[in-house]
Parts: sequence; C-alpha cells; structure tokens
Amino acid sequence: MISTSISHDLLKRNLMPNISDKSELRYARGAAAVAIMVAGYLGINPPGFVAEVVAFAFGLAAASFFPAIIMGIFYKRMNKEGAIAGMLAGMVFTVGYIIYFKGIFITPLAANVPENWLLGISPEGIGSVGMLINFLVAFVVSKMTAVVPKEVQDIVESIRFPKGAGEAHDH
Repeated sequence: MISTSISHDLLKRNLMPNISDKSELRYARGAAAVAIMVAGYLGINPPGFVAEVVAFAFGLAAASFFPAIIMGIFYKRMNKEGAIAGMLAGMVFTVGYIIYFKGIFITPLAANVPENWLLGISPEGIGSVGMLINFLVAFVVSKMTAVVPKEVQDIVESIRFPKGAGEAHDH
C-alpha cells in the first residue's frame, strides 16, 4: 500500500505525470524497500510500549485524517486546499511535539515531564490538540480559497442523503 501510494498516487498523479510505467515500478519497489527497512528497525528498536505506540497512531490519525473526513462530509465549503493545509498543520504539530518530548534526536528524555508539556498534555495525548489545529486551519484555508464546484457539492450531498433514505415503505 505504501509503495502504491508513493509511486502512483503521489508521483504519477501529482509530481511526475509523464513518468513511464517502468520508472513508476522502480519507485514503487524503492518505496517498499524503505518501508520494510523502517518496519524492521522499529521492530528491533520499538519506540515504546504497545499502548504508547497505539496512542501515537490514534493521535496521528486524529490530527490528520479525522477533521478532513468529517468536514468533507458535513461542511460543503471544504475544499482540497483546506483539507491538505489542515492535515499538514495537524500532522506537523503532532509529530513535532511527539519527536520533541520523546527524546528522538532533540530533547533529552529527562525533559519529558508534565511541567514541560503544553497545557500538561503528554505526547501520547497531543493528537487531540493537533486535531483542533487541523479543524481550524482547514476551516480558515477553505474560507480563503476557491469555492468547491457545485457538482462536487452535489456528490457530497448524495452521499450524506442517499436516494430513498427516509422514505416509508409498505410491506
């Protein structure tokens, strides 16, 4: 999944649309190799207890995907610029906070104490703040950028209220 996302979705669709199939396959293989190495390293040197890793994963999901999904369904003005900006802001804040306080590369682990945390929130729980940042940035950016086309709004509306939903049926 990682290799396809990088080679096809990111490179072919966005950054390098004229890439050949052979080059796309080469990038996919390279991305898969890097993903395997990262997974192997994290398997040998786990970043923490399982509960801690799960908390980070849910925090990162909350800070990145959750607002984009919710606003994409319930806020007709949400556009791709707002979603991307919000996701980036939420992810950068959350990942930066986790890296800073978990002593990875920057801060000694001794600094990872409640007195130093933002509002007393631990790195495992900071995803909720990242989520709020995502919502705010996505809202502001979508207000400042182009309105979503009517046909896209109609598609979202049809997903929210499918044909026949709520109709009474006689049996």
